[in-house]
Amino acid sequence: MEAELQPQEERSPAPVVGLSLCDSAPLLWRLQDLKAVRSEGLVGALLGSLPRTPRQNVRLGRPLLLLPEEERLLGERGGAAALPAQNQEAAAGELQQRYTEEQQRSFEEQSVLALEDRESALVRAMTSSSGSDPASDEALQHRLLDLEQNFSFPRSALAVQLSTARAGLSHCPEARAFLEADWPIRAQRCPRREARFQVFRDLRGRGFFLTSAGKFGGDFLVYPGDPLRFHAHFIAICLALDESVCLLDVLCAARLGSNVKKTVLLCSPAPDGPVRYTSLQWSGMV
Repeated sequence: MEAELQPQEERSPAPVVGLSLCDSAPLLWRLQDLKAVRSEGLVGALLGSLPRTPRQNVRLGRPLLLLPEEERLLGERGGAAALPAQNQEAAAGELQQRYTEEQQRSFEEQSVLALEDRESALVRAMTSSSGSDPASDEALQHRLLDLEQNFSFPRSALAVQLSTARAGLSHCPEARAFLEADWPIRAQRCPRREARFQVFRDLRGRGFFLTSAGKFGGDFLVYPGDPLRFHAHFIAICLALDESVCLLDVLCAARLGSNVKKTVLLCSPAPDGPVRYTSLQWSGMV
């Protein structure tokens, strides 16, 4: 049967956000960019660990990975910008230099701390064994002086802190050039991606929130509101109008949707018309 969907919403121009491309993955690092895309109903997926709890994968932090459809929709609305290639290379070189300088500064600080720790251990060991003997005090001073002159902190022992909280190390420092750059995101097109994007744009225009539905065997999970407040109501599967579908695949999709309490939507964008939606619900054998 035909699914009942809300009419298209009128959208104001999207706020401009800065994309940081890692290979082909569009990432958002700045907090204001995350808030801006969330206000536009674009969810994405958080990838980074939290500084205070880095060894868990339940609650994640920046950066935010956008779906290709989310990135393209922002680009069409004029709400995304990225650096030209030459500026990206310059920014990468500057970041590498800053990282090298910070690592060297950290190495020097850790060398001082390691020497102090070694001296403290030596003092404790010699004091506990010899008491307050003047000869032992002289030997202790000699040992401490020898330790300072010959101590070497190996670079292999350097502790490096990896944190995604400091966005300044991960997005372009030239904020103005970052936002004013007129650079196409990506121009790759294929029928499958076009169908997904047409469906994504239409559903988002009707007020729905969308995330990836790979674990449910579909293209998108469709939420009636923010995913933090609602469960998904639909599993969207994008198909061309003239695409043939195996009956067993239709039955599997419908049964899966019934098991997870969601309605399966077969979404078929017309070449020059609206997207057509067909809902599937599993009712079992009668």
